[in-house]
Amino acid sequence: MQGVDRRRRVGEMIQRELADLLRKVKDPRISPMVTIGTVDVSRDLSYADVYYTILGRERCAATEEGFRQAAGYLRGKLAGRIRMKKMPQLRFHYDESETRARRLDGLLSSTVRPAEEQDA
Repeated sequence: MQGVDRRRRVGEMIQRELADLLRKVKDPRISPMVTIGTVDVSRDLSYADVYYTILGRERCAATEEGFRQAAGYLRGKLAGRIRMKKMPQLRFHYDESETRARRLDGLLSSTVRPAEEQDA
């Protein structure tokens, strides 16, 4: 269980530091409206899957490309901020869970309203 706790702590540190670093990145493809969600670190700490959301889905492809290009730079900056023997490789993924949740909420609310209208 100790390994799971360590992976969680490393993920939280990476999340915090990345959020701060992204404010300083000058790549126009990476929107300032990016939010770093969860960071899942692999068992051997060699990879960190970074999940992000962005305001304005249309900019997602450009943001993903910007992250792909900046991954090495961000990893180097993280290595200077977080003391680890080896900094995990960063892999960025758009987090679609919020989009799915909004769509599901819309579907649920549309099915509930007609039932409420019948009771009235």
